[in-house]
Amino acid sequence: MKSAKNLFIGTLLLLLTNFVFAQNQAVYQFTAVKDLKATSVKNQFRSSTCWSFSTLSMIESEILRISQKEVDLSEMFIVYESYMAKADRYVRLHGECNFPAGGSSIDVINVWKMYGLMPDAAYKGLEYGEEKHNHKDMDKVLKSYISGIANEETKSVSANWKKTFTAMLESYLGNPPAEFVVDGKKYTAKTYAESLKINPDDYVKLSSFTHHPFYTQFALEVPDNWAHGTVYNVTIDELQRVAENAINNGYTVAWGGDVSEKGFSWKNGVAIIPDEQNQDNSGTDRDKWESMSSKDKTAEVYKFEKIVKEMTVTQEMRQKAFDNYSTTDDHGMHITGLAKDQNGNVYFKVKNSWDVDNPYQGYLYMSMPFFRYKTMDIMVHKNALPADVKAKLNLVK
Repeated sequence: MKSAKNLFIGTLLLLLTNFVFAQNQAVYQFTAVKDLKATSVKNQFRSSTCWSFSTLSMIESEILRISQKEVDLSEMFIVYESYMAKADRYVRLHGECNFPAGGSSIDVINVWKMYGLMPDAAYKGLEYGEEKHNHKDMDKVLKSYISGIANEETKSVSANWKKTFTAMLESYLGNPPAEFVVDGKKYTAKTYAESLKINPDDYVKLSSFTHHPFYTQFALEVPDNWAHGTVYNVTIDELQRVAENAINNGYTVAWGGDVSEKGFSWKNGVAIIPDEQNQDNSGTDRDKWESMSSKDKTAEVYKFEKIVKEMTVTQEMRQKAFDNYSTTDDHGMHITGLAKDQNGNVYFKVKNSWDVDNPYQGYLYMSMPFFRYKTMDIMVHKNALPADVKAKLNLVK
């Protein structure tokens, strides 16, 4: 009798264990196809600095690729020098330009070329006494000050405006050190960048839109591109191929795009573009599905309870989304790998800068339809380009 009771209890425990496992098992089961080295996930917290975090993350991976050396670069050094450049441009243009808290991967390259790089340990940019980046007050204060200095009513500008602006910026971020020590050796930002054996001129930025000719360069018309940095224009098929070719050949990719879609789910760790009109309803009550309102069908699609059919994204679709503002430049991330789900669909593995509190410890998986639809631009090492694309852009040197 006792053994029968134990058998019953054991069977019950097994059933409960299987139920809990089924409840906790993620809908999407990813298998790595290519997984490249990356540094630890960071947290931009309450700051509009994804562009600095994502691009420096890519540069850190490049340093790992080139010299097998792991470094943690200072995002706030880039932010500091970019804010100084934005302020100077704003005043010189009499306030007739954008002064955003955001930026782009080109800003990182520009600071790197002009001033160098430094490790995060040398400059954390947390002068305001908090442990995490919070730029809510700083961004407002700097914008208010610079708008008062240069506007349509300004007749003359004080010679001390930059001194005051610098003091305000440094009250939040601190003054970047002229020199610092790494592994017992003294560096400046310039000499430290040189020691990393990596060349800023090796990196190119690409996009894909039809309002400019393909295989030419243009300044992407988005508010955060305050410096009017240029991108190479290629077709969307080529843009996707460049990113996949980069990963397959050991190069990671800095990504800029739009994460405002309902299919972007940090909580679930996926970014998808469901085809709301043409869902596969197999395994469901067909009559129930067909009787649902469009609103209810949409809600069902975005429950992330099963792998759904995604849109086939064309060049025309992404152009329309850009033209009508439904695709915006609101985030930057770092593509570090390729993976497949259990149905064989291919995704990019993407490192974010929102800490590690999601199912994939700070990473997410971006479907190819999402990439095609919502990518604004990418930055890669020029050797990551397929030979034919490189030739079309006249980068064969």
